[in-house]
Amino acid sequence: MKTIKSETVKLKAKRAFIKKGTCSRTFFYILDREFGHPLDDEEKAIDPMAGGILQQGYQCGMLWGASMAVGAESLRKNKQPGQAIGITILATQHIMKSFVKRTKSIECEEITSCDFSNKKSFAKFMLSGKFVSCLKLAGKWAPEALKAANEGLMLDHDLPQHSMSCASEVVRKMGGSKEEMVMVAGFAGGLGLSGNGCGVLAAAVWMNALIHNRKQTGKSANYDPDKDLTLKAFYEETDYEMQCDKICGQRFKTVDDHTEFVKNGGCKELISVLADTVLRD
Repeated sequence: MKTIKSETVKLKAKRAFIKKGTCSRTFFYILDREFGHPLDDEEKAIDPMAGGILQQGYQCGMLWGASMAVGAESLRKNKQPGQAIGITILATQHIMKSFVKRTKSIECEEITSCDFSNKKSFAKFMLSGKFVSCLKLAGKWAPEALKAANEGLMLDHDLPQHSMSCASEVVRKMGGSKEEMVMVAGFAGGLGLSGNGCGVLAAAVWMNALIHNRKQTGKSANYDPDKDLTLKAFYEETDYEMQCDKICGQRFKTVDDHTEFVKNGGCKELISVLADTVLRD
């Protein structure tokens, strides 16, 4: 395992946060470069996860970004996508444990005490200097995140031969590559099977942002929750329910449980609805 120089990683994380502007892109960016494989377009497309999935206050953007970096690295280490998907889910769980040890929560709104979808609350967050607390958290957690990511990538506990992820399936249906499917694999079951904000939604939002960015329009993809068509389609399908465990009616204990759920058509309709939001020429 590569030796982690904590102070160097802390400084890199803070600088990246200031330069990139979102916690989600910061951690995708930082971990990618520590792994030695930058992915500029893919990193830019994770911006909508800042603020907890389109500013809805769910899982912290740092976790979404770190999970994607681990997914990308997992496929490099494990050439079989099915194996890489399973390991990405386990590694994401390991990263989340590290994050909770540092913050006591994975929820953006609980950590920041800010409703990012409310303009007044967001303005107060910025003007009060609370943004600095996120910057400090990024610096403190960055070396811990990298350590957890490296440890997580070495986990292999009785995984199914061909692991599946709901998030990977929506990306597949949207025309994504094997690499892109594995990148989002850790979103499964509400990010690391945690049962929180829907991973299928997060993956679909990311994929649409990636497609937009690759068109080289010169503008970043819109992630205004009031205008996002993917979020609108999601809410119509789920009757405004965001929590994975409530949508599925269960929380998954293992990768095998989740694989069987997806294999047997779990969330098939939701996956199809969100896949149909794919941006086309």
